[in-house]
Amino acid sequence: MLRWRKRNLCYAATYRPGRPLVSMPLPDPADAPHVLVVDDDALILMDVSDILEDAGFVVLEAMDVAQATRVLDEHHGKVQLLFTDVQMPGPDNGFDLARRTAVTWPHIAIVVASGNVRPEPGDLPDGATFIGKPFSPSLVRHHVRETMPSEKHPGPLRR
Repeated sequence: MLRWRKRNLCYAATYRPGRPLVSMPLPDPADAPHVLVVDDDALILMDVSDILEDAGFVVLEAMDVAQATRVLDEHHGKVQLLFTDVQMPGPDNGFDLARRTAVTWPHIAIVVASGNVRPEPGDLPDGATFIGKPFSPSLVRHHVRETMPSEKHPGPLRR
């Protein structure tokens, strides 16, 4: 299952208990950086996608390395960030995808996540970061800020 996430709304509303309802414009997909989120767990895939969409990214999704590779082959010029799980079905894992992405498309920043596996020396390409699961939205945003050059951050991530 490959999905290209896109909201059909002009504004998103954020509610926080005890605070007023805040509306903010969503990113223009033509101008916003794209992120590819790869995870075989649909709930985690949706959660991470929502976090990054709220941070101002246009989100592309894949559920395994083969799908992710096809998306990168087609959209590598727009993708600025790869956020990938480690353990997925198929012969390759997220570390393999991260290393291949770093060599083939060095402009793409990489965040690797896992709740079961920790990286060994050589697992992560230079410049990639690792985040353990479970994680909070603020931790995801922190890792993205640390991994991507600041001039490539979408507007909401700069705040």
